[in-house]
Amino acid sequence: MHPSVRFFLYLLVCLMLAALLTPALMATGWMTIEPHRVMGRLAQSLILLGFWPFLRWQGLTRRSALGYGASWPVLRRAILGGWVLGVLILVALVMALLELEIRLPDSSPAPWSQTALRIVQALIGGVLIGVLEETFFRGALYAALREHGGARAAMIWSAALYAVLHFMKPGALPDSAALDALGALRMFVHVFIDLFQWQHLDSLVALFMAGLLLALVRERAGHIGWCIGLHAGWVLVIQASRRLTDVNDDSPLSFLVGDYDGIIGWLAALWIGLLMALYWPGLALWRSQSRTALR
Repeated sequence: MHPSVRFFLYLLVCLMLAALLTPALMATGWMTIEPHRVMGRLAQSLILLGFWPFLRWQGLTRRSALGYGASWPVLRRAILGGWVLGVLILVALVMALLELEIRLPDSSPAPWSQTALRIVQALIGGVLIGVLEETFFRGALYAALREHGGARAAMIWSAALYAVLHFMKPGALPDSAALDALGALRMFVHVFIDLFQWQHLDSLVALFMAGLLLALVRERAGHIGWCIGLHAGWVLVIQASRRLTDVNDDSPLSFLVGDYDGIIGWLAALWIGLLMALYWPGLALWRSQSRTALR
């Protein structure tokens, strides 16, 4: 079985278990948020709880397979450098969106104390997301794919799965629907519906390009330190920008951002594609020099 299928099935099983457990969990009265959010968070918890046993089953518990083969000082410098670079990359994109008036400064901003708190939360959340997602996608998944089919296949498949899974989320349950087994199934089926919505194509392409760039960095560095930093920096800027600016729906260029978060879209895909076009020759040269040195 192809490694990407195994990883996908693991995530799918966790989502199915979350769908089965959500009605019972909601019946306890402990949760006050919407059922589809409970299902989503429950699925995330199950993914985290089962991740290490799944990796042991796949034989991917080595530090090198998880992307942590470098020493801690090397990883630490890479994470910090990647974070700075990630912030700069996304700040450039957001500045372009503001210059084109695709996004506008928030007309009624929250108090600075509240905004600062949310930015700190975004900073911490970005680091956590960077560590967890990069360990999964550019760590274990990438290592399994590379061993199975080589670097090119690993880059493409890891980026594709990374993009697709961003849209696999339970759907909201209508007010008229009961939260029973049928209602849970309804929320679960919605996991696949967003994948086939035309309006998500731009964000899907942008996320695929982001995953491809991260895979290129992973291949070049030999570890995921830079990937963690880049990812964390991107999350910080996206979250901060959503707090401080709004999408200008009246702009004739609003089609350049998707409805996923109002920032990534066709313009982001083009920007990341340009960065990859600049980075790819350096990767090719490095690989050529590496092969020459081994002869």
